[in-house]
Amino acid sequence: MFALNTNRISTVNFHLWQPCNMGCNFCFATFHDVKKDMKLPKGHVPEQEATEIVHQLAEFGFKKINFAGGEPTLCPWLPILIERAKKPGMQTSIVTNGSRISDEWLGTLSGNLDIIALSIDSANTATLERLGRNVRGKPPITEDEYLHIIGLIKRHGIRLKINTVVTLLNWQEDLTGFIRSAGPERWKLLQVLPIEGQNDDHFANLQITASQFYQYVQRNGVVETDGITVVAESNELMTKSYVMVDPAGRFFDNAKGTYTYSEPILKVGVEEALRQVSTDFQRFKERGGQYE
Repeated sequence: MFALNTNRISTVNFHLWQPCNMGCNFCFATFHDVKKDMKLPKGHVPEQEATEIVHQLAEFGFKKINFAGGEPTLCPWLPILIERAKKPGMQTSIVTNGSRISDEWLGTLSGNLDIIALSIDSANTATLERLGRNVRGKPPITEDEYLHIIGLIKRHGIRLKINTVVTLLNWQEDLTGFIRSAGPERWKLLQVLPIEGQNDDHFANLQITASQFYQYVQRNGVVETDGITVVAESNELMTKSYVMVDPAGRFFDNAKGTYTYSEPILKVGVEEALRQVSTDFQRFKERGGQYE
């Protein structure tokens, strides 16, 4: 295993699954370009290739892997990838909309998953519907349903984070009551980020100013008095501060307001592919990315 440079980002986000069962208007990870350009009709690499990518990321020395999408829980071999990452000692995490989490599914993880980050942008179902934050053809998840899902996660001994994207549709809301009931250890607030080719069609109706974002942060950040860590990520802090792998198994960055992709990891190796994208370790630290 490589010893990862201490001045290099230690967490990698593997967007292993392009398909999603929701249609969030602000989504900056649609990857329709990847599906088309890399000739991935199903929107992901096969199980064997995904497993080898995880193996190589662990061998390179990444300390934490975060499985995302699309919606990662749609991937039938996600528990296998989580186990593969956990075996060499990586901390394991997923970002999910929560719609497919059940007691039975959590039981398949056999203690290999450390953290679940639930994407919850509002407790108001009308807001969620306007955002497209609902399974197609179904009503949005209600506050009580979210709390039930959270209860299952905690009963399985999995740590809880909540991610909230702040847009023009929810920036005036107060989510503190729900967050206090949910009791996550971390609540990440993300200013809606424009990415050319990902969310162009809807961004003009969702964009907020830095002032509006920090008003939301100030209003809702009071939950820190309850022992909940609040992490606010402006557009600036989100840019170049993540090491990300796309559904085709390539590193990519958002340094230029669009996605720039490396050659495939399985073709050139982790080290060479990583050289082909831009990351900023200082911004990673500033946004609180390095934590236990």
